[in-house]
Amino acid sequence: MRRTVLPAASALALSALAAMFIAFPAVARAEPDLQAGKALFATRCASCHYVGRNARGAFGPQLNGIFGRQAGTTTDFQYSDAMRTSRVVWSHDTLSAFLRSPAKVVPGTKMRFWGLGNDKQIEDLLGYLQTFR
Repeated sequence: MRRTVLPAASALALSALAAMFIAFPAVARAEPDLQAGKALFATRCASCHYVGRNARGAFGPQLNGIFGRQAGTTTDFQYSDAMRTSRVVWSHDTLSAFLRSPAKVVPGTKMRFWGLGNDKQIEDLLGYLQTFR
């Protein structure tokens, strides 16, 4: 049986790579702080959006059941053409990107929000929004 010998640098790189996968089998998201998400919603979102039992479109669309919903499809809000034709389906990833930079995800959106740069705040806010199915 023939044995392949790797150069020392390659063997070292492979063992380091294997150690990374053993130590970090998957990138896990931190548990969201729902109270922090609620507070963030109250200070950064609630002036335009509603959630909860009596949620309705106002200056912005209501956000109940946003996960899995196609952008621009609630009937109680008049969306921009950009949002209606975007074909974005709201998921954790698309909402995270949108919250970071709305105009990059949906160029031409009429949402006037400069974005959030803090990953933990985004996780907390999305965790809070997930409670409104």
